[in-house]
Amino acid sequence: MSPLLPWLAILALLTLKPNHGWSAWWIWLPLAGLAAGWHWLELALPSSHTGLPEGMLGVFLDVPVALAFGLAALWLLASHLGRNHRFRTFLGTLAVLMVFTVFSFAATAGWSLGLEPIMGLLDPRHCSATAVAGEMALPFLVLPVLLAMVVAAAMALCGLACRWRHGPWWLCLWLFLFLPAVSAAVSALLHYLCRMASPGSMDFPLFLGIGPFMVVVIFATLLPFLVLSWTNALFRERLKALFNLGP
Repeated sequence: MSPLLPWLAILALLTLKPNHGWSAWWIWLPLAGLAAGWHWLELALPSSHTGLPEGMLGVFLDVPVALAFGLAALWLLASHLGRNHRFRTFLGTLAVLMVFTVFSFAATAGWSLGLEPIMGLLDPRHCSATAVAGEMALPFLVLPVLLAMVVAAAMALCGLACRWRHGPWWLCLWLFLFLPAVSAAVSALLHYLCRMASPGSMDFPLFLGIGPFMVVVIFATLLPFLVLSWTNALFRERLKALFNLGP
């Protein structure tokens, strides 16, 4: 049942009043396409060819799928987030992306990774018994959280850069420029926090090397939703609301 929870969550968002009408149901097209594409890549690329432990490739490929669910939820909730102050829109975007991305990752990949004890922390009767297992599982949530932070920050900066000219090509160009910059900044912040917690534990090039991978994954996941926004009038308005763009 747990892998179906993200799909049911998107279905629940479609029942909201701003999403009434068949135009909103086009959100299934990029979401299902991305889920099928990443799943096909998992089947076509055995773990033995990547140097990863058995089953770990599927875990990493579940991260962009979880991000796709976060973006789908963001587009469906954009009417409640946009048209406000840019900073409030950024905070709302970050909150929606984090909640739905982490929830989707925990529902799809998390149960097999031992993330189930995290839910046990919410039960006072079993909190002490699951606390240690839950803390050990928390590092698996770092990558989905980082991707949500990078996307939210890059979208906010892209909205500032596209205030006067925001055609499709300009939007893609600014996003492709801001994603590496924000990714490097987030990697530097993560490295600094890790060095404070455990001096000399990891080198910064290791964090910086994750950046190009994050940029490619994020842009490949964002692009279908951008294409949908350019071809669908309803989601075009949602895109303008999220980026705080004028007519």
